[in-house]
Formats: sequence, C-alpha cells, structure tokens
Amino acid sequence: MNYTLHQLQVFLKITEKESITKAAEELFLTQPAVSIQLRKFQDQFEIPLTEVVGRKLYVTDFGKGIVIAAKKILEEVKNMNYKTRAYQGKLSGILKISVVSTGKYIIPYFLSDFMEQSQGVDLRLDVTNKTQVVQSLEKNSVDFSLVSVLPKELQVEKVQLMENQLYLVGNTLKKFEQKVYDNTIFKDLPLIYREQGSGTRVTMEKYIKNNNIPVKKMMELTSNEAVKQAVIAGLGFSIMPLIGIRNELRTGCLQIIPVKGFPIKSNWYLIWLKNKKFSLPAVAFLNHVKDQKEAIIKDKFENYDVLTNLNRCLS
Repeated sequence: MNYTLHQLQVFLKITEKESITKAAEELFLTQPAVSIQLRKFQDQFEIPLTEVVGRKLYVTDFGKGIVIAAKKILEEVKNMNYKTRAYQGKLSGILKISVVSTGKYIIPYFLSDFMEQSQGVDLRLDVTNKTQVVQSLEKNSVDFSLVSVLPKELQVEKVQLMENQLYLVGNTLKKFEQKVYDNTIFKDLPLIYREQGSGTRVTMEKYIKNNNIPVKKMMELTSNEAVKQAVIAGLGFSIMPLIGIRNELRTGCLQIIPVKGFPIKSNWYLIWLKNKKFSLPAVAFLNHVKDQKEAIIKDKFENYDVLTNLNRCLS
C-alpha cells in the first residue's frame, strides 16, 4: 500500500461529514480534488470503503474499520511532531479546555496571545453547558474549565479571572421611565430562564430566593444566545451577563432596566482538578493566565463596565 497522510485526512473528513461536497468545503479544496483523493485511497483496497445510496454517502463496515486505523495513524504522526518539537526545546502538545456557553465571550482573549506564541500547541476547546463542563473535568479529560459557579461536587483549584455582572434586560420597545425600580417590578415582567444547572440560572434563582421575589416564569431556553434572541423578539425579559450582551446594548437591540441591587455579581474562574498532573502546555498556559490576566482584562475588557453611571445609581 502507498497511501499518503493527505489521503487519510481527506478520507476521515469525508466519513465525518458523510459528503464529498461538505468535506471539500471544510478542507478548502475543490470537490473534484477531494473525489480524486478518495478514489486514489480506495484503489488500494479491494473492498469498498464507502457507497452511495440515492444521493447520500455511507461508510461501509470495512470503511469504518479503516476510519479507526486512520485516526490512530494520524494521532501517532501528531505525537511524533510533538516529540520532535520537544526535543528541539519547543513547547508542544495539546491544551484541552471546556467552557460554559457564556464563557465563549471571555476565553478567546486569554488564549489568543498564548496560542500565537506557542505554535507547537494544539488547542481543543469545547463550549458546552455547565453539566458537560463539570463531567469533562470529573473524567479528567480536560486540563481546565471556565465557569462562573464553582462545582460543589469536585475538589478543584482555581484562578479568579474577572467579575461577572448580571442585569435585568429587555428589548427596546417598552419604555422604562423611572431612574431606578425596586424589585417589585418583577411581578409584571415575564422572565425567560436558562436551563437547570446553568451558572446564570443558579445566580438568578439565588437572587430571586434571597429577596423573596414573586416572578412570572415565561419559558426556559438552553443557551445564552437563545435567551438573547427571545428577549430581542419581545418574548420576555431575563437576567443576563453583561459580557454576552455588550454589542446588543451598543446597537440598541437590548436595554438594561435599572433595578435597585443590580448588577448581581459573581466571578469567572479558571478551574482544574486538585492535584492535577499538568502537561507542559497546561503549565505554560496557567502561568500565562496568572502573569497576564490583569493586562488582558485592561486591554480587552477596559470598557467591560459600560454602565458606570448606572452602577452608581443602583448602588
């Protein structure tokens, strides 16, 4: 056999997407070029790797076995590259981070300079819900997680990154003329919630419970983006992190409703399992965060509190 690494990569992408067209788009190749690579790879086997039924591409049972082998080969090639870079004194390896959905507005800024300076490091970043984030941490399948509510069920160590501010928000169709409202305003506003277990939901429910506020629960949605779009559409109001709605505030799609006692404040934490044995990329990233976090916050989030005057009114 005389297949190339490129053919393995193309074959895996085709099987992943179950489409030559979609694989070509992902690989930034033309469809004919991908088809040629698949044919050259197939020619080395007497048993079909794929088949087309109707207009849909399927991977044969034999092809599925080749997929597993191809993944192992490419993984070993990566390991060879990491070892070569390490022998040359260059930082190399994989950095694995899981992030709660709202954290996607934060983590890229703490990663960008590090990844630019660490060309030998591959990043695996999973943006998901809090339950999945905690599970990945518990299974020790990631180096770090980014959360706004610390998991009680795990022993973790942490670095506090930055403050998380949550406000009551609505679209801009309804006018709120008072300078500041008290929390009785909630009885008239249908609230949109995040799903159970969400850090935003935990903080929101804690505030409602501590202040004994009667609320009208309108609906429950599974992401910050879904809540944001529902609020913009006028389906209700919500308590949302400022970090995820700054653009909508600037463009006038959303407004903050001034309520006494707001913003509700929590913190963003980078966490890891206690006694975690770090890889070299993980050690380097943690040192980068500790050394650079103040500069990153000042440079990237200097207008984070775009509501200074409002905060004075509410305090």
